[in-house]
Amino acid sequence: MATPENNHTDHTNTTTTTTDRGGNGLAFIVGAVVVVVALLAYFLFAGGDLDGANDVNVNIEGAAESTGEAVEGAAEGTADAVEETATPTE
Repeated sequence: MATPENNHTDHTNTTTTTTDRGGNGLAFIVGAVVVVVALLAYFLFAGGDLDGANDVNVNIEGAAESTGEAVEGAAEGTADAVEETATPTE
């Protein structure tokens, strides 16, 4: 009886080569834009003042005097009201 021979010498090798073209340049540009926006936000919202343009001087002398007079008048009015209430009527 003859024995079948299975001598296969045919082999198929498949090689796949991929070129990675990840967005390294794009990631660098986006990172730089994020840093610039963060710096602008800091100087605009956190009060970063490079040239002194945001200095503000306010004078409230007249307002303080009229406020003092108003408080004094309110205190006198309250004292009069308390005095009238505390004085017994006949």
